[in-house]
Amino acid sequence: MNDDQMMKDVLLSVNTIASVGLSANQEKESYWVAHYLKEQGYKIIPVNPTATEILDEKAYPDLSSIPENVDVVQIFRKPEDVPPVVEEAIRIGAKVVWMQEGIVNEAAAQKAREAGLQVVMDACMRAMHRRFNIGPKPVGL
Repeated sequence: MNDDQMMKDVLLSVNTIASVGLSANQEKESYWVAHYLKEQGYKIIPVNPTATEILDEKAYPDLSSIPENVDVVQIFRKPEDVPPVVEEAIRIGAKVVWMQEGIVNEAAAQKAREAGLQVVMDACMRAMHRRFNIGPKPVGL
């Protein structure tokens, strides 16, 4: 079960979101969720081995290829594809694994928690951001 206060704290405290499975296709929900978060001031790092650029940001084939620290690993993949993403999130030192709406993998979530990461499952970052009425991040922070 997701904790509202924890989700709100995550949304207020993080800056860099690596979006695994982010699509360049504007008909896909992942595109619009990431687009919204970018508009709100978050740094979006697309992770998609078939793309070079999404939302005017350089895309990386995997989390390990990202040359900077990542706060949140946002997952837009099928539940059965989550475990290797979580393992990589742990390796790169991410603070949070956030599985988008409809994505649940208890075993992967448990592994992430045991490694000290916060975990959100089956929740949309855009919907939660709107629900908590957070508003855009201040420029320059």
